[in-house]
Amino acid sequence: MSDFVTSNDVFVNQHAESRDEVLRFISQKAVELGITDDADAVYKAFIAREDMGETGMTDGFAVPHAKDAAIKKAAVIVFKNDHALDWPSFDEKPVDIAISLLVPAGEAGTTHIKLLSKTAVLLMKDDFKSLVRGSDDPKVIADAINKGIDDQD
Repeated sequence: MSDFVTSNDVFVNQHAESRDEVLRFISQKAVELGITDDADAVYKAFIAREDMGETGMTDGFAVPHAKDAAIKKAAVIVFKNDHALDWPSFDEKPVDIAISLLVPAGEAGTTHIKLLSKTAVLLMKDDFKSLVRGSDDPKVIADAINKGIDDQD
């Protein structure tokens, strides 16, 4: 199994009051994790994508994504909030779990599409959603994402 997502990329029991706060948190963590040197550029890339249409999927999950030259390597950061937030979604329900995709601009047509499609497939699986929703163990969540990505190759 790959270790594309590590327990360091998964943040559980968080407390944000808005989608904006979640995206700022993820952007700042991307700096701390060495994914980017520019949290503002990543945040702006998230917002630019959000402005194009909802990234909220169904059942309280969202897949915000940022493509930007400031992003040095493709990454996934998971954010689990302690309560659901207003977040435009396909089922018009609030969101409490964000599985964010960060992709360098140069890989936008390849890595981005692969990650997005694999994440979308995972979010169609009730067992995956139940595992992520039911666990506050970052390693368990990271392993589930890695397994899901690997199983699709």
